[in-house]
Amino acid sequence: MDTFDFLNSALALSPNAISYHVSERLANIFPESAIIEGEAGYFDIEKYAEAHACTIRPRDDVHSQFTIGWDEDDGVWKRGRNAWFSAEWEGHDFEVLMLSWNAGFCDEKFIWIVADEEATANAFYAEVCAWNAEIRDEVLVFDGGGWAKSESLFESIKNATFENLVLAGSLKAEIRNDLNRFFAMKETYETHRVPWKRGVLFVGPPGNGKTHAVKALINAIGKPCLYVKSFQAEHSTEHDCIRQVFQRARKSAPCILVLEDLDSLINANNRSFFLNELDGFAANTGVVTLATTNHPDRLDPAILDRPSRFDRKYHFDLPALSERLAYVRLWSCSLADTLRPTEAGLAEVAERTRAFSFAYLKELFLSSMMRWMAEPGAASMDAVLLEQIELLRSQMVSAVAEPTES
Repeated sequence: MDTFDFLNSALALSPNAISYHVSERLANIFPESAIIEGEAGYFDIEKYAEAHACTIRPRDDVHSQFTIGWDEDDGVWKRGRNAWFSAEWEGHDFEVLMLSWNAGFCDEKFIWIVADEEATANAFYAEVCAWNAEIRDEVLVFDGGGWAKSESLFESIKNATFENLVLAGSLKAEIRNDLNRFFAMKETYETHRVPWKRGVLFVGPPGNGKTHAVKALINAIGKPCLYVKSFQAEHSTEHDCIRQVFQRARKSAPCILVLEDLDSLINANNRSFFLNELDGFAANTGVVTLATTNHPDRLDPAILDRPSRFDRKYHFDLPALSERLAYVRLWSCSLADTLRPTEAGLAEVAERTRAFSFAYLKELFLSSMMRWMAEPGAASMDAVLLEQIELLRSQMVSAVAEPTES
């Protein structure tokens, strides 16, 4: 029998027997070596090798199984499911075996590391795990009960800055200064025995800059960002998911934990558990929980009004005349000369777009550009914009009361 044929027989065993069987066979194959084993966790040796931190190659005498997948952020990916690698790290050679099998409602993924000495194996394991735990030029996204790093989401965030964000009055400066001060004042908080944590809530109807402000903050503050898409998962309870999210945030602190559309994440079944984690039975030191909501009326008062939970609330209302004018001027500056409206035209657009959100103003420019390009020169951009305003107003899903402006 081939030395490594035991892998086939191992995967045919009961899930409770697989890891013991593999450990026993590896001990027989490598009697003079040290072997460590455990759940894979943060030990993603393929990611570590892709960063040129070590070298790996699949063994030629063992069939390694790789699977591919695709996601909208990172495109096609390829990862080992049942694979055996020979690895080299800092002058040391290792054998790394990874196996996956179904255990009830979820997959187990175990790894074994074979090295000359246990201390070397432990050091390698710790280094790979520590590297994978770090959040670098990426956003850590929680969805479906697990974490995944997204470099593409991080890249998209880099395009959002405070310079291309229009908000009312001093709101932009208040938000930026508040978070900058918080992260700079750790020692002051500790000196006065005040918990160094913060809850921030962005409130307002959709399309008025909340998401842009979140991205601009992440860009400007430069702290690790953890983003939650959902607390729901096929094989985990919402309580388990909430616990995972806050545990990871505490390990990543100082960091920003983003809960977009908080009203859709929290419900009657998970509210109490969420509040317990937010209040920090385990201290959320250095964690800024940054949430947004389009529907504050759907949030329980225990979340919305309780001090020390979301103690900073910023309201993103429909833009007034001055904000609309600033926004359309910003858009105009990004256009080619032939598409650029006149200053008088921009002033009239701002005047005639009462009750338009920033999202509708953006749509106004995009749809007007499309119409102008379909028949270039047939009408001025001023005329196209003004005509498109009326079309968009008629298409608004729900009527918005037009604010009185002075």
